[in-house]
Amino acid sequence: MSIYIGNLSYEVNQEDLNEVFTEYGTVKRVHVPTDRETGRVRGFAFVEMESEADEDKAIAALDGAEWMDRELKVNKAKPREDRSSFGGGRRKNRF
Repeated sequence: MSIYIGNLSYEVNQEDLNEVFTEYGTVKRVHVPTDRETGRVRGFAFVEMESEADEDKAIAALDGAEWMDRELKVNKAKPREDRSSFGGGRRKNRF
């Protein structure tokens, strides 16, 4: 499972997040999505920790906390939804 962190500063990087979350346990992975066109951080990230107990501690401590002049939104990440594309291709139900 991973943790979703929202309302991040656009100045944040992987090292910053790793440093903060290491206080609550072992961090396995940090992912900071960037915009494809501009390369700019998108304002949210995902952190994967070694145990669910570590994730729960981090969520409890950091949700609503102020960091880099922003109030963080921290919770369990929801599974990624399967997005189907609607452009082009054949439609099954044509008359």
